[in-house]
Amino acid sequence: MARLVVRLTPKAAADRVDGWDMDEQGRPYLKVRVTAPPIEGRANEALIAFLAKRLKLPKSRLSLLAGDSSRLKQIEVEGFDEAALKAAF
Repeated sequence: MARLVVRLTPKAAADRVDGWDMDEQGRPYLKVRVTAPPIEGRANEALIAFLAKRLKLPKSRLSLLAGDSSRLKQIEVEGFDEAALKAAF
């Protein structure tokens, strides 16, 4: 099981990954954009669906651990380790 930190941008023109970046403390995060608006959890649902599709996993293997209402999210991914997740994006 691995954890993925994502910086989510909702209401984008297209669902896409914008690559990796680092926060102020030097921790890596993945930049992701989704077309869904940040209303009633729609952007979070779109993020899970998008990541599952990119990783070729069922949505049930991904879960939002933290960041329900913030841009930075922690996603738990079953079936991947940290190195495999970084390589997938």
